[in-house]
Amino acid sequence: MTTSQGGTTRRVILKGMGSVAAAAPFGCGIALGAPAGADVTGRLARYMVSARDRALPPEVSAACKARILDTLGAMVSGSRLHPGLDAVRYIRGLGGTEEASVVASPFRTTAVNAALANAMCAHADETDDFDPLTKAHPGCSTVPAALAMAEKEGRSGEEVIRAVALGYDMACRLLLALGPDLVRATHRSAEGTASNFGALGAAASLARLDERGMRYAISYTAQQVSGLWSWVKDEDHVEKAFDFAGMGARDGVTAVSMVQAGLTGVFDVLDGTNNLFIALSTDPHPEAMVDGLGTRFFVTETAIKTFSVGYPIQSPLDAVLALRREAGLTPGDVRGVLVRVPTDAVGIVGASAMPDVNCGHLVALALVKGAVSFADSHDDALMRDPAIQAMAAKVRVVGDPALMDPAAPRGGIVEVTTADGRTLSHHTRFPPGTKENPLSPERLNAKVRDLVAPVLGAEKADRLIAAVNALDTVADMRGLRPLLTA
Repeated sequence: MTTSQGGTTRRVILKGMGSVAAAAPFGCGIALGAPAGADVTGRLARYMVSARDRALPPEVSAACKARILDTLGAMVSGSRLHPGLDAVRYIRGLGGTEEASVVASPFRTTAVNAALANAMCAHADETDDFDPLTKAHPGCSTVPAALAMAEKEGRSGEEVIRAVALGYDMACRLLLALGPDLVRATHRSAEGTASNFGALGAAASLARLDERGMRYAISYTAQQVSGLWSWVKDEDHVEKAFDFAGMGARDGVTAVSMVQAGLTGVFDVLDGTNNLFIALSTDPHPEAMVDGLGTRFFVTETAIKTFSVGYPIQSPLDAVLALRREAGLTPGDVRGVLVRVPTDAVGIVGASAMPDVNCGHLVALALVKGAVSFADSHDDALMRDPAIQAMAAKVRVVGDPALMDPAAPRGGIVEVTTADGRTLSHHTRFPPGTKENPLSPERLNAKVRDLVAPVLGAEKADRLIAAVNALDTVADMRGLRPLLTA
């Protein structure tokens, strides 16, 4: 058989496999009796095909709508910050076919470009959600990719909800399969690694690829997985927004659009020699990519932030504000502050030049002002405010090995020594917004309203919130365009 004949035969076989998978019941690809570690690519691809047509449990659908709304809040508010403004200006200069909207802007561009710009906006202000288990930020890449592809294809709100659930699963499961700490140990960005697969899952679902197309899209996305731990040195939050969100959203939508255009690729990139897992991990667990698909949904497990700051700071802020409130503390009452965070958080939030990722500065801000607003957390000038500087000089941030708790991986302890010699302590094990301490729909709506009303106006903000809360009734996502235009 010649190479040409072999390729043709293979394509015929794969086409038949895709037809069988598309007709099979939900989840059957995960229960075909394949031995552990075998055909992970195929089992994942078949699940991706089936998941788009299967209703989600009500609680999962509600969690998806909440994360979509929360990410939209991040996108709209981030569009007016430095990383978002830079991204939108760059994308506007590229032009492109009008397929999808750029949030809070009056123009449309290609789905790939829109996904990049909107995702950088989504991680511009540190208010996007976070997975405590893997420490991924799935929303800021998954939701922009879903919105761009849905607008391009004219998909419904229900289809977007299912696509987002799939994207969250793929982002978090990839890191579980690789080992998130092992990824970081090789100087790679686990957040950037996860974001590609989150965007892939959402975009591929909305493109309605068959099994063969899913396999190729997985491969094209795997080839683009990148990101270095060096993002911690970014003092402007611009490259960080790209690494955590924009890069992944762009890559996932690019992979899917290439497959839509008929490009072929590698059939089994997650299996065998030279596969993604062994390339990126010294101790991979490929089965983690498919274990529990269809029964465990990571979108229900991510934490929605109450403060628009780096996630390791959520617990310390909750703790210090609780102490201030309960003890009636004033700045003059404070002699010193010891903030304990997990040891792996110190290098991220211990001494950052960015105000929204600097734990000592934000704790000082909270003690001086009694609150941490969106505007204040992003105000560079406050890092030079004499009263806040004086308080920050009293704050010490240390890593505490006891807080490296897999059951509560982002807890925090604040100990305040008062001027009269008392020691006050508060341990926030689960900050508000976690699955153990969830935000009510009313509090989430209020958070998003505060983020988007200054950009879109109060009336449009309320209409957008109402539309997303009823997203499963939206027939065509293009109908939301007017609500996202400033």
